[in-house]
Amino acid sequence: MSLNFFIHYGLHFIFPVLIAVVINKKQWVKIWLILIATMLVDLDHLLAIPIFDPNRCSINFHPLHSYIAIVIYFMGLFFKKTRVVAIGLLVHMFTDFIDCML
Repeated sequence: MSLNFFIHYGLHFIFPVLIAVVINKKQWVKIWLILIATMLVDLDHLLAIPIFDPNRCSINFHPLHSYIAIVIYFMGLFFKKTRVVAIGLLVHMFTDFIDCML
């Protein structure tokens, strides 16, 4: 397995634990599960042919990874009810953006 694999999945699964603890130490598990649930954004990969291409940059290729979607996720930070989901989606986009750079 490559270093990119560990960076990608570490940021997708381990980094959210740190974020959850910072947000609320008492309810970190609940917050972590919400952050992990934001990975459902990857369902838009099912619209692509082929579904998985290791050389493809997800950012601005898939609809839920588009620049417009990222702006909407950013706007979610300003509302208490959507803040944790927005953080999860933006961390996901950041992780996928790092993949594009490596």
